[in-house]
Amino acid sequence: MDRGTDFLKSQVNNAVMQHGAFLGALEDHEGQAEDPRFRDLCTTHIPHMREHQRMLEEYQQALGAEAGVGKKALGAALGAARGLADAARESDFLRLVGDIVMARQSEDTFKTFREAGRTLSIERLVSIGEIGERHHDEYVKEANRLCQQMFVEHVRGAEAVQSQAVDAIPPV
Repeated sequence: MDRGTDFLKSQVNNAVMQHGAFLGALEDHEGQAEDPRFRDLCTTHIPHMREHQRMLEEYQQALGAEAGVGKKALGAALGAARGLADAARESDFLRLVGDIVMARQSEDTFKTFREAGRTLSIERLVSIGEIGERHHDEYVKEANRLCQQMFVEHVRGAEAVQSQAVDAIPPV
């Protein structure tokens, strides 16, 4: 396993690729969304996510850690896989759930950058981490609220059927 600057470079490279996949998903879903609330959620958060991507890429360049051809190919493959997965899901609800998972992954990365930057006195890492973590937390909270609303809307009407099914289960 890498250590020191090499480890930092590899983690920043990973963050650039992972966050880029999340940003790409939001951009795709903004155009694909049938639910205007989902579209609005994407539209609202894309500018922040673009700013995070810019900050990560600038830091990557400052470190001299630009992803090589292999890493760029891996990023393209991950993006293609994400696109195929989205095509298979075809529902705003499932796309939103996937976006929440990617946002949480990015949020965790930003938290790690923030705390490691504080411990190591790397102010740029602290700044990137603080900004990214805060905006991803906001996105996740809003996305979770929408996800819960969509879930209820999709299940509504099944309450009576579920009550009958539960009543039919013999007591233990």
